[in-house]
Amino acid sequence: MLIHPLPSMAMSPATILQRQWRLPNFTPTLISFTSLKLISLSPPLSPKYGALYCSTDSINHNSQESSKGAHLKPGLYLVGTPIGNLEDITLRALRVLRSANVILSEDTRHSGKLLQYYDIKTPLLSYHKFNESQREQTILKRLREGDIVALISDAGTPGISDPEAKLCVDENIPVIPIPGPSALVAALSASGLTNNEFTFVGFLPKHAGSRRERLTISANEATTQVFFVPPHKLHQFLEETSSLFGDTRRCVIAREMTKVHEEFWRGTLGSAKESFSNHQPKGEMTLLIEGKEISVVENPSESQLENELGDLISKGHSLSMAVKLVAEGTSMKRKTIYSLALRKFGKQLEAEDDSS
Repeated sequence: MLIHPLPSMAMSPATILQRQWRLPNFTPTLISFTSLKLISLSPPLSPKYGALYCSTDSINHNSQESSKGAHLKPGLYLVGTPIGNLEDITLRALRVLRSANVILSEDTRHSGKLLQYYDIKTPLLSYHKFNESQREQTILKRLREGDIVALISDAGTPGISDPEAKLCVDENIPVIPIPGPSALVAALSASGLTNNEFTFVGFLPKHAGSRRERLTISANEATTQVFFVPPHKLHQFLEETSSLFGDTRRCVIAREMTKVHEEFWRGTLGSAKESFSNHQPKGEMTLLIEGKEISVVENPSESQLENELGDLISKGHSLSMAVKLVAEGTSMKRKTIYSLALRKFGKQLEAEDDSS
């Protein structure tokens, strides 16, 4: 290896590379200068001398980290994974998955495709609602011993309509969320429905009575309701919701989001029931229904009440009858209206009685 002494005059790294390696049309942004390292010479030379070489080790995204768990503290990492398109994953999520000692996964065959796509060699361990009680102590032991454990779901953010990360609640073990894709947020953002407030219901109960009870609550809420609906239960869902919510309530069916056949169907529950009556769509679905419109009845002003009372009294109604008639047309308490009537018309009626 030829070592060229660096001149003492100040030069940028780009100029040095151009002169020593004769790089044509050198563009500094093409090389990460975190990968440029200074090596010391033996025997030592003057401080103004040294050698510069270029390494790509630190920018190779497919290589495994040189040490397992570098720069990550031990604990349970909840890692968001793609809901369809494999490119929808963060750099941080990839680093955690590469650095973890083990990855807990609902379906190892499904998650294996993601790891294979990004050439991640970390071992997978199945973890789902049917075996979590058997796995719990083994995983807790590893966490207590300082392992880095990553938890992923089949799609999206773990803990959202999936087996929850219950392991560390009472063990004082760090739980670190690694944000990522979410079908809930993706559907809500593109739905066009009111999204400043919403209620996430997720999957409905299987039992008909419990399901109807949950839907009755949702039908009377003013916020947008968000459901996860399996394709084979769409017909049943639309029948039940159109009955309880009403055929005219607006809804959005988000299907196959981020995938090739992504679709957003918009309309009313009645038209949705009609449109999907003859065919069953494929793929994962997130269904959103607009909230119930709450009509706010404004109480009449004092001057409006005074005018109504005065009109009735002038037509010969007694004070108590006028108060009763006005109270029937408003949500205000009768006692409040009666106090106003006495204040406005009490002296007038007394004077009329005295004169008669």
